Amino acid sequence: MIERYSREKIAGIWHLENKFRIWLDIEIAVCEVYTEEGIIPGSDMEVIKEKADFDLERILEIEKEVHHDVIAFLTAVAEKVGPSGRFIHFGLTSSDIGDTALSIQMKQAGMILLDGIDRVIRSLKRLALKYKDTPCMGRSHGVHAEPTTFGIKMALYYEIFKRNRNRFIRAVEGISAGKLSGAVGTYSNITPEIEQKVCEKLGLMPDPISTQIIQRDRHAEYMAAIAITAACLDQLATEIRHLQRTEVREVEEPFQKGQKGSSAMPHKRNPILCERITGLSRIIKSNINTALENITLWHERDISHSSAERVILPDSTIALDYILDKMAFILDNMTVHPERMKENINNTGGLFYSQTLLLKLIEKGLSREEAYKIVQDMAMKVWEKEGTLKELSLKNSEVTERISSSEIDDIFKLERYLKNINSVYNRLGLI
Repeated sequence: MIERYSREKIAGIWHLENKFRIWLDIEIAVCEVYTEEGIIPGSDMEVIKEKADFDLERILEIEKEVHHDVIAFLTAVAEKVGPSGRFIHFGLTSSDIGDTALSIQMKQAGMILLDGIDRVIRSLKRLALKYKDTPCMGRSHGVHAEPTTFGIKMALYYEIFKRNRNRFIRAVEGISAGKLSGAVGTYSNITPEIEQKVCEKLGLMPDPISTQIIQRDRHAEYMAAIAITAACLDQLATEIRHLQRTEVREVEEPFQKGQKGSSAMPHKRNPILCERITGLSRIIKSNINTALENITLWHERDISHSSAERVILPDSTIALDYILDKMAFILDNMTVHPERMKENINNTGGLFYSQTLLLKLIEKGLSREEAYKIVQDMAMKVWEKEGTLKELSLKNSEVTERISSSEIDDIFKLERYLKNINSVYNRLGLI
């Protein structure tokens, strides 16, 4: 009954036509339950089912006069139904329809966004497995730290987006609540039993307690899931942007046939898709503040939240759907440069072996402070291009009198840094 939007176009969920169709579905569902309970005559229900409809332009025309969208909607529907229309909206208040419909719209959008998250997860899994044993330099503060693999980088984001998925499932479950409890939530003109039956028809749970509205902490949790997912997309996009810098050039986002990077410089291949993801994520992340503000309303309700929601929910879901799609495209088509990764590993003369050398000197009896000074002094010489750390170690009597040449060879083996990669993958269920 409810699902009529195009799953390829999340914007359709927020179109007025879809919103009013959901409103009509809810009103009809209520009438059906009333009929089952003997409150509405069967003959009137047949008329309602046959004639209940609306013209969008007519609703908008009426709304210009009455300045109330639900009244405009009900008037337009009543014009189609005739006398039997008196039973439509019987015992309800505007938010019974508006909030229940909003929950359905958010659930619809959530299903599309979960599909997008799943696509990113699949892409990350493929990259994590393909490049599991491809060494690259790990960096802290942007400076070479110790080697990792490009697969491990992707496996990290694989796990992050699995958490995003779980977070989103919880948020969608939290917002999948309807309410038909009347003006202040006390069921003064409708019963909890009718609410229960209608919500079951709509694929929702009845909110256990509501005022005139469904409380906005549910909506804030939903927006938080959206914002966190956007932040993680920004995190991944920023990693790719850094790795695409000319000085690094370990990966590149797709550069398509016929694409041009600069009006002035024909050589440019800029990470514009990743930058777009970063930019749009800022908009999404900023909207969480509005969602948090919407939690605080006067007494049983005011409508300060309503106007803001009409902006932040469509904008955030549409934008997240877009950047999820862009990230999946990037991951499926980006260029990875393993040879460049090897070059960058070797670029700093083996400085990343410093911790292993430090620990070996400590094992041989030196204090941490003594060992640290020996290794740091050599490291500073490596920075000055006076040799590699291994070369300087083999020439340093403070090292060679304690560590044999074969032990030094063992210290300066790249494989030592990657020996536990499989353990990480096992934890993640990737192998």
